Amino acid sequence: MPSHQSYPKYPHHHDKVKSKNTEQKNTLKQLLDPHDAALLLIDNQSGLFQLVNDLTVTELRRNVVALAKMAKLVDMPTITTASTPEGQNGPLIPEIFSILPDSTYISRKDINAWDNPIFVDAVKKTGKNTLIIAGTLSSVCLAFPAISALAEGYKVYVVMDASGSESKMSFDTSLARLIQAGAIPMSTFAMISEVQKTWNRPDADQFIEIYAEILPEYKLLIESYEKARAVGKKESE
Repeated sequence: MPSHQSYPKYPHHHDKVKSKNTEQKNTLKQLLDPHDAALLLIDNQSGLFQLVNDLTVTELRRNVVALAKMAKLVDMPTITTASTPEGQNGPLIPEIFSILPDSTYISRKDINAWDNPIFVDAVKKTGKNTLIIAGTLSSVCLAFPAISALAEGYKVYVVMDASGSESKMSFDTSLARLIQAGAIPMSTFAMISEVQKTWNRPDADQFIEIYAEILPEYKLLIESYEKARAVGKKESE
C-alpha cells in the first residue's frame, strides 16, 4: 500500500480574508481615541473651494475652521498642506494659519499628499496611529492620501462635509471608495463630538461655541436654555 504523506496545512485564501475582515471590524467598533489622533488639513485652498458644488463655500469654510478650532482646543497635532499654492489652486484659507500658527505646514507639487516624503515624515513624527483628514476635493485630495495612509496601517477618519466635492456623483463615488478601503466617514459635528467625549470637562463651554458656529440651530438651542435658566433663577429668588 502506498504510504500516506502528511503535508503542512496552509490557511486558505478565504480564511486569510476572514481574519483580516474580523480585525478590521473589531477596529471599526472602537470609538476614536483623541490622545492617539492627528488632524490633517489637506488642500483647503481658496481656488479649490470654488469647485465645490455639494456644499456652499460658507458651509465648507465654516466646517474646516471648526476642525482647526477643535484641534487647538484639545492640543491635537495638526499638519496642513497645500498643492501649488502659488498657482491655480490658490493659498490655504487664512483662518487655518491664524487659528493654528504653530501647525506644520507643507507646500508641495504632488497631487497625492502621501506621495510627498516631507508630508509623510511629518505625519510619522506625530507618533499618532489615527488620522482625521479633511481635504478639498474629496475625490482626490481627501481620497488619495486617506487610502495611502490606510495601506500603511493607519486608522483613518474622513470628514466629508469639511472636504467638498465637485458633484453629487463625485461625492457618492468618493465615499464608496473610501469606505471600501476601510476609512470611517464622519460629519464635522460628529467628529468634534467624538473628540469631546463628555460634558464633564473644563472646556465644555468652548465646545459649545464651536457647535454654535457650525450649526446655527444649536446656537438657538443654547440661547433658549440660557433664557429659561435665567427666568427660573429669577422666579426662585
